[in-house]
Amino acid sequence: MPNPTEVVNEAHDQSNNEEKVTVLSDSTKPFVGLAFKLQQDKYGQLTYFRVYQGKVTAGDTIYNISNESRKVRVPRMFRMHSEDREEIESAEAGDIVAFYGVEASSGETFTDGKVNWTLTSMHVPAAVISLAVAPKDRATETNFSKALNRFTKEDPTFRVHQDEESQQTIISGMGELHLEIYMERMAREYNCQVIAGKPQVAYRESITKRAEINYTHKKQTGGSGQYAKVLGYIEPLPADAVESYEFVDDVTGGSIPREYISSCDKGFKEGVKKGTQIGFPIVGIRCAVNDGASHAVDSSEMAFKTAALMGFREAYAAASPTILEPIMKVEIDAPTEFQGSVVGQVNQRRGVILETVAGDSVNVTCEVPLNAMFGYSTDLRSATQGKGTFTMEFARYAIVPKQEQEEMKKAYREKVAAEAKK
Repeated sequence: MPNPTEVVNEAHDQSNNEEKVTVLSDSTKPFVGLAFKLQQDKYGQLTYFRVYQGKVTAGDTIYNISNESRKVRVPRMFRMHSEDREEIESAEAGDIVAFYGVEASSGETFTDGKVNWTLTSMHVPAAVISLAVAPKDRATETNFSKALNRFTKEDPTFRVHQDEESQQTIISGMGELHLEIYMERMAREYNCQVIAGKPQVAYRESITKRAEINYTHKKQTGGSGQYAKVLGYIEPLPADAVESYEFVDDVTGGSIPREYISSCDKGFKEGVKKGTQIGFPIVGIRCAVNDGASHAVDSSEMAFKTAALMGFREAYAAASPTILEPIMKVEIDAPTEFQGSVVGQVNQRRGVILETVAGDSVNVTCEVPLNAMFGYSTDLRSATQGKGTFTMEFARYAIVPKQEQEEMKKAYREKVAAEAKK
């Protein structure tokens, strides 16, 4: 490991518009530390800290800058060894220590309150696979909730949310094995057997051409009504765009009062949450508003939000919407005699081979749609007498073949119709 004094570490000053500041490995400076790992044992939660700057002593009060500057007291502190642990009174810049009884999540920054800095957070990739899970026995629901709460704290790539429509608990992660391990841990550590639904791939929707927005929202009821007119356009963002959604305000001459512009943005954001093709979020889209009309009495924030949302849906249907699927970068290692079987399996799964390096073993780098990777670990072991291994990471989103798109749209329409009958 490099000497901590020879490494330049940067933080963001939350009191000064996230300006970059250098964290010095100096025990005389204000304390700055990062919680980077959580571990549960028979005594409770053990939080591993790296002290980047300053000094911390048992009994000190420190602040969780990443979580609303919550105040916590440092109870017992340990230096961890491979076999045992040594209780210590203080730690200074460059030390890695563990605290008992400090509530934190992985990647959160703590200081002594003298500085309001957060250390650069880890890159957390987007989840690519989801499963609907539920406890097998209703009596273990409390343990089920405890397990999910703990796992989300210790692993930023593991996400949990409640599906609004089905009320199912959905867990999302980096791959089939990732989620299988957590379900196994629930059974082993929390005595909670889990039933899992079919894996759900994180598809996305997008548009392929520009379309105009021209929508007037009128509603007359007793008293004041609702009136808003929104004109603009939607268009695809460039392939190299960082953001997946962009709002452009091109309104001139006050045709839409300034206080209602943000309502148009909210309407568009509501629209991109769920596409009409297969019900997944819409990405890679620029929404612009450039004209409109308002009424002195009947216009309101809600009226403009509704006009923007309905205008977006009309334009979306005219913008040649398409479905995108996650493409994974897969690296496969296997003995050379199985090269033909490995390549054949990749081709069967709509994979594209990028590079093949052969020696004592063959290393194949390829891109394969995630939807085609279910059960691949079993197939690879069967084809290579158990000697083949692979790693997989998210690469990009790409358009789903037309025939598959039609099947997906049909299945989604049938699902919506079935839910409407209930």
